[in-house]
Amino acid sequence: MKDLMQQEPLILGIESSCDETAAAVIRGRELLSDEIASSAATQAKYGGVVPELASRAHAEAVDEVVARALKNANVKKEELSAVAVTYGAGLLGALLVGLSFAKGFSYGLGIPLIGVDHIRGHLAAAYLEDKTLEPPFLTLLASGGHTAILYTERADKFRVLGGTLDDAAGEAFDKVARVLSLPYPGGPHIEALAREGNDVIPMPKMLKGGGGYDFSYSGLKTAVINYVHKMEQSDLAYSRADVACSFQHAALDVLVKKTMEGVRETGARVVTAGGGVAANGYLRERLTRACREENVRLVLPAKKHCTDNAAMIAAEGLVQYRLGNFAPLSLNAEASIPLHRSARL
Repeated sequence: MKDLMQQEPLILGIESSCDETAAAVIRGRELLSDEIASSAATQAKYGGVVPELASRAHAEAVDEVVARALKNANVKKEELSAVAVTYGAGLLGALLVGLSFAKGFSYGLGIPLIGVDHIRGHLAAAYLEDKTLEPPFLTLLASGGHTAILYTERADKFRVLGGTLDDAAGEAFDKVARVLSLPYPGGPHIEALAREGNDVIPMPKMLKGGGGYDFSYSGLKTAVINYVHKMEQSDLAYSRADVACSFQHAALDVLVKKTMEGVRETGARVVTAGGGVAANGYLRERLTRACREENVRLVLPAKKHCTDNAAMIAAEGLVQYRLGNFAPLSLNAEASIPLHRSARL
């Protein structure tokens, strides 16, 4: 195997947890290439991700996407130090495609295989945005599968301050988008529609206050669905833009509020964010303003690195590489990884 003490190792990252086949190459924290082949357009015809279609798309795309990532990075595969790949959480069939490819690739080259927890990947995206970033820092994680406030104490450990009790924020966005007859994925379409509306429709107060760091989106989602159905069944006019705006404010303002509470409790001087919802412009604006008022540094990954991508997987792979945490070829895919397990290696 290559020298494991390389100062600037070359890591190939592979991501296939949902509907995007992605590969990226980093040298240290420098991103050399970042490639994605998405089946989102196909999935949109069905109003969401069809696992079988996603798996087939990954199988067809993974070889080409990896080859493109290596070419655009101007790196030969023999120069790689390790291969990092998402092993969970996500769609099992989709994960198995990327994981199987990574196993064969690393074995053929005689280099380490690094299994990456998708959640830790979202945390690591901030490392690419700020090459000087080091723990401790507080992270707002908001994605389709998880919503949580996390405190990273050191590279190999974070603490869960609180998380969603039911639906995740991203999941709520997709479900509300569906009831508003917006295309999949719902987040960007709700954000665009919300710009045309006003926050005038009452939303559940339980999201706007209370102690602790836990969230509940089930009631908010149900309130929106009931409001729309009531108006339509009564043949009453209503503004879809106002619904989108009111929902977005209720869903995201609480995230900012509780993130700042976490800053004050932990004494963190740096805040980061990750997950697809962190690409939302309103959330980014509110976080920026709140961190400025709290006099803490905010590190926001580029929007394309908030959604599923291989750059963040490579970034977490670098963390694990430097810790010497390598995976056996018997590593299996996992559809679900609880947050408390993600918090420790």
